Amino acid sequence: MASLGVDSEQEPLLGDRTPGSREWDIIETEEHYKSRWRSIRILYLTMFLSSVGFSIVIMSIWPYLQKIDQTADASFLGWVIASYSLGQMVASPLFGLWSNYRPRKEPLIVSIFISVAANCLYAYVHVPASHNKYYMLAARGLVGFGAGNVAVIRSYIAGATSLQERTSSMANTSACQALGFILGPASTDEVQVPQGNIDQVAVVATNVLFFVILFIFALFETIVTPLTMDMYAWTREQAVLYDGIILAALGVEAVIIFMGIKLLSKKTGERALLLGGLIIIWVGFFVLLPWGNQFPKIQWEDLHNNSIPNTTFGEIIITLWKSPREDHSEEPTGCPVEQAWCLYTPMIHLAQFLISAVLIGIGYPSCNVMSYTLYSKILGPNPQGVYMGWLTASGSAARILGPVFISQVYTAWGPRWAFSLVCGMVVLTITLLGVVYRRLIAFSVRHGRIQE
Repeated sequence: MASLGVDSEQEPLLGDRTPGSREWDIIETEEHYKSRWRSIRILYLTMFLSSVGFSIVIMSIWPYLQKIDQTADASFLGWVIASYSLGQMVASPLFGLWSNYRPRKEPLIVSIFISVAANCLYAYVHVPASHNKYYMLAARGLVGFGAGNVAVIRSYIAGATSLQERTSSMANTSACQALGFILGPASTDEVQVPQGNIDQVAVVATNVLFFVILFIFALFETIVTPLTMDMYAWTREQAVLYDGIILAALGVEAVIIFMGIKLLSKKTGERALLLGGLIIIWVGFFVLLPWGNQFPKIQWEDLHNNSIPNTTFGEIIITLWKSPREDHSEEPTGCPVEQAWCLYTPMIHLAQFLISAVLIGIGYPSCNVMSYTLYSKILGPNPQGVYMGWLTASGSAARILGPVFISQVYTAWGPRWAFSLVCGMVVLTITLLGVVYRRLIAFSVRHGRIQE
């Protein structure tokens, strides 16, 4: 059964050659090489389109939710965003296991069909007469289930990393021997790759690190729209537009980081870059803490000068509750008075928000790619389908808990408590990284095949 898993990992996604044949074992032909890279490019495009679709939707979920169902509040927003990741968390190990024993095309095709159907449902959640927010919840969950194919994609692409690592470990042998080692030994007396022997502590620690990294960014992208609407009195349309521009700029920044980090990792190593990225994230959230004596505009028509009337908070709520709601052409903007912290928490200046976004935009992609790279190297030449499924599941769990956490804490206690707790989490994560730092090494280094 183990050999079946290895053969499945080596099988090209779109290639016609089967593992075990003599052509497979001896040499990689030009046709197979082109097929393998065609497969990788298709998977790159698949991940790109999936990420674009996610980014387009995430900024408009809150305004869309408010429009289709007036009973939905910021707390329910967290559950809607988390449902995507819950679906992905359930699907990722299943698709990863499926890809270990069957052609990878099968789970990929099925997952894409699920995603298409779920997005169609999401587009029409406004049609039912009631309970629209629950239809949105179900639609986002199904979209996330379809997105579980990322475990299959990662396991396939990670195979290229493990093949490259094995090539490096055989650098002192002839080119033919190295190629035979990569594609499968041509004779029984060649050196075999030791299966198993994976450092499970390093695997678990990397999953935890990946969880925290995804948790932090998930809560950031969740809170961006409500935060900017509360702090800067943006309308729904303005929030979708401006926040979309900001996240698009962060995407460009991430691409630049990805391009430069490959060269930098050769000089400093993945672990150092992971540590540096976490420190930058901590600084980003520390900058985001509110300070000063300027308060946000209150979303209350009778309050025109941002001052607090000489009444108790309970009297304010009772007055608002009893006052008739008039139909205005313009939607109310500002920080809702129902959120008690709006009355005493200083606003987060736009400059603070932008500086924080830039710092998080540097730290997150650095940590993301480094944790994933370390994980792949720790696993080495072993079948990675199920392991990548667990990594994706841990990231999905983070995307479930992150939005729920930030929506509840932000609504109840405000940005000061929310971002202070995030800073504390990052400090604990940096401490964990320091404890397991020496164990986060490549499989080939651990087994003495190459020097670190």
